[in-house]
Amino acid sequence: MNTTLVDSPFRTDVLQGLSASPKYLLSKYFYDARGDELFGQIMRCPEYYLTRAEAEILSLQSGAILERCGGMQGSFDIVELGAGDGSKTVFLLREALRMQGSGRYYPIDISPGIINYLSQTLSTKLPGLEVHGLAGEYFAMLEQMQALTESPKLVLFLGATVGNMLPEEAAEFFQQLKTYLRPGDYLLVGFDLKKNPQTILDAYNDKEGLTKAFNLNLLQRINRELGADFKPGQFEHFPVYDPLSGSCKSYLISRCSQRVIFDDDTVIEFERDEPIYMEVSQKYSKTEIQALALKAGYEPVDAFFDCRHQFTDVLWRV
Repeated sequence: MNTTLVDSPFRTDVLQGLSASPKYLLSKYFYDARGDELFGQIMRCPEYYLTRAEAEILSLQSGAILERCGGMQGSFDIVELGAGDGSKTVFLLREALRMQGSGRYYPIDISPGIINYLSQTLSTKLPGLEVHGLAGEYFAMLEQMQALTESPKLVLFLGATVGNMLPEEAAEFFQQLKTYLRPGDYLLVGFDLKKNPQTILDAYNDKEGLTKAFNLNLLQRINRELGADFKPGQFEHFPVYDPLSGSCKSYLISRCSQRVIFDDDTVIEFERDEPIYMEVSQKYSKTEIQALALKAGYEPVDAFFDCRHQFTDVLWRV
C-alpha cells in the first residue's frame, strides 16, 4: 500500500465517488501528465471546435477586450484560472504588453507541469512579461496571490472550463470568486454556446478516440497512484447531450459485472452496464449567460464571438 497517499485528497475523492450511488469521478483529476498530453491532442482534433473558436476570438479581438477594461487605471495583473498551455492566452498577453496595460501574468493550474511549462516558455515568447505561476486549487492560490499583489485584476477563465459545472454550481463558483476580487476588477469567461446537437456530441466522441482515451486515462491514473486494478478495456465511453438543458455529460459504462480492488483492500463492485459519471460540459444561450452574470453579482460589459457564433468570451465587471 502506498502510505504517502493514504490521506491524499485524490484517494479520498476517488473512493467517495466510487462508493456513491450513482458512481462518479471528479473531472479535475483528468489532468496528470498523460491527461495533459491527451487533452492537447483533443484540442487539435477536427471535431473539437471550441479551442479554434476561442483562439479566433483572442487572436482578432484581444485589443477590443482590453479596451473594454477601461475602468482599470494604470497597470493591472492578468490572472488565469486553469491556464493550460497558454496557446490562446498568449494573444491577450501580447496585446496587453503592446498597450502597456499589464506585464504581469499569474497562471493558476492544478498541474505543476503546466505551470513549469508556462514559466519556461512565455518569458521567451513575450520579452518583458513577468510570469508568476501558482500550482494548486483556484481559491487556495488566489488567497496566496492576495499576499503578493494588490493591483487591479483581469481574471481569465477560458476554454469553456465553466462548462465543467452545472449552472447552479457555476453561479456559486462565481459568487465565491468575487470574494477574492475588488470592485472594478474584470472577469473574462469563455462559454460554449448551444448549437446543433450532433456538432456538440461529435466534439466529445471524436473519430480518433482521443476523448475516450482521455476518460479511460483517469482509471489508469487510479491504478498507478492508488494501486487499483481497473481494467480500462472493460469500460465504454458514452457521451449524451440534452439540447434543452444544454448539458453534455460523459460516462464510463461497465461492460460486465466486475470488482476493482485498491491497495488498501478496498473493493468496489460494478454491475454490468453500471455507469460512472465522469464530467459535464455545459452549453449556454446568450440569455442564460447574461442571467448567470447577474445572479452571481457581476455587471455584464461585453461579449465577443467567433465568426460562426459557436463560442463567446464574455467580459464581466465586479
